This record gives sequence, structure tokens and C-alpha cells, in this order.
Amino acid sequence: MNSFGASLRRRFGGRVQRVSVDAGFTCPNVDGAVAKGGCNFCDNRSFSPSRRVRLKQVREQLASGIKTVRHRYSKVRGFIAYFQPATNTYAPVDQLQELFEIALNCDPEIVGLAIGTRPDCVPESVLEMIQSLALNHDVSVEFGMQTIHDAGLDWMNRAHNHDHMVNAIDRSRGRGFECCAHVILGIPGETHAMMMQTASEIGRLGFDAIKLHNLYAVHGTPLGEQVLAGEVQMMERDVYVQTVVDFLERIPPETIVERISGDAPPDFLIEPKWCLEKSKLRLAIEGEFRRRGSRQGSHYVAPDVSPSTRPRPADNTPESIRQSIDGRGRLPVLKMES
Repeated sequence: MNSFGASLRRRFGGRVQRVSVDAGFTCPNVDGAVAKGGCNFCDNRSFSPSRRVRLKQVREQLASGIKTVRHRYSKVRGFIAYFQPATNTYAPVDQLQELFEIALNCDPEIVGLAIGTRPDCVPESVLEMIQSLALNHDVSVEFGMQTIHDAGLDWMNRAHNHDHMVNAIDRSRGRGFECCAHVILGIPGETHAMMMQTASEIGRLGFDAIKLHNLYAVHGTPLGEQVLAGEVQMMERDVYVQTVVDFLERIPPETIVERISGDAPPDFLIEPKWCLEKSKLRLAIEGEFRRRGSRQGSHYVAPDVSPSTRPRPADNTPESIRQSIDGRGRLPVLKMES
């Protein structure tokens, strides 16, 4: 597969590590803009260490993260500031730009910026701002696609549909920043064929990169309660390995694969336990490629319409979200400078 690490080495000439940043954002399906309760699988503390402690300013978080990575790896060429937890474009644009510029300029070893967000939270004002940053910096925007099937999105309480994802990528493509899709495999009710339809959509829409996650359950979430009650079953390890390889065979060979599984700290995780063995899981996926004699993109079918020629549509950002981004004053909760 076209792995993320190899891609970064080609781009920067050595090892580059992401450093997670938590600026204190919330989400529009948490604060009531489009829904309440958040995604049924989500406890930000389970995938973001910063949510388990009192938040520090962005500059302090990056300094601490860089120090930790330096202690773990002796040779690191640079770092990417990764705004990870919650929806990191859900704030007034002037504050977003200020936050991102703080991250990009606080240390000469920071070589890029990654922004995790939802497909319904990128109005034109946000995309234009990110485009301006991408003129002089390496920038990636990670969209929470999860699945192309609205029934699965409804089950998660995402409070957006796949049309929002299509609209967002068609407005983002060609602006000079990387577009990455985050996909979850193993959503209840989704068949293998449905997951392969999501795979085909990656090439049809022209994403530059992809992250694959197995659905996992953590304590303190609606999904966790369903799993503990026996109402929802997690995907078995061998089935996941087969599904990942099937998925990657159907996406373009040049698409960067940034992640092939997800996990949570053991004290948060309920199921599946196998996702904690990330190295063994990766070896199993690579072994399945060898067993088949295949590789990423071996079953890829190019779309009839090239992604680069898809027209740029009108912005379909929900008005309640647009007002939260373009129509309100600065937020005092974001972790900017002291």
C-alpha cells in the first residue's frame, strides 16, 4: 500500500511525525447547531490524551508533544501540527487562522498542518482561509466521511448526510491542500458490498488520502452501552483484515493510506481487544496482500468523470453552522495565546 510514512519521507526527506493539538473546539452535533449528544461512538478522551488533562495553550501543547516524540525517536526531520479532537473548523474564521498560524510558526521544525473536521463545517470562508495557508505551508484537511450510506450516518448521530461530503470535497479539490477521508469499517447494518461502495467513492471523488478505522467501543458512550448489553457486535479481526485489503484494492494506487486501524487506551476500550495489537494487525494486512498476490489499487476502476473535471458546486453548509462560523464573535474557550 502507499503508506503515509513512506509518503512523508518522499516529501520531506526523512521521518516526519504528527503532534496532536487540542484547541478546545466542540462540534455542531454536540452544541445543538444541528443535533445534541455527539457521535454515538465518541469520547474525545479515548483518542486524545489532551482531553484527559487541563488544556494548555496550543504553543505549549506542541512544545510538549515535540519533546515526547524526540524522546521516542532519535531521528525526526520535522513535525506536523495535527488539530485532532472535535471539529477544528467550527469557530470564527479569524480565530481559526490565528490558531493555525500560531501552530505553523511556533517552532521551525513544524513542517505542516493537519486539520480534522466534518464535511458540513467548511463554508467558503473557511476553505479560502485554508487555501491561503496552503500557499506557503503543507496543509491537510481530514474530513469525517465515515461512510457513504446515510443510514449509517444517522445511526452514529452525525447529523449530516453524504451529500455534505460530496459538496465539501468538490469545493475543496484543487485548492492546494490535501483532502483526506476518514472511513469507519464495521458499522452495524452495513454489508461487505456497502463498505466496498464506500471504497469506490474514494476514487470517484478524488481524495488524496484516506484513514481507515475499525469501529470500536469505549466506556461512557452510547455505543459502549450497546456493546456491553450485547446489542451491537464488533467486527472480528480476520474479517477486518479481509475487508481492509478488499477496500484498499478498490481505491486508486496513488491515494495515501494514512491509517489502517483505530484503537483506544486499554482502560477506555471495551471491544474489540484485537485492535490494541496494531503491529500484528498491520503485518496480517500486509500478509493478506502477499497471499493474494495483489496490492492497493489492483481492482480499482476509474470513474467515467475524472475528479479534476467535476464542477465546483454551490456551498451547502447548514445555515446554523454558517452562522456559528461567519456570524458570531470570537470564542473565549479556544486555547490560544495567554
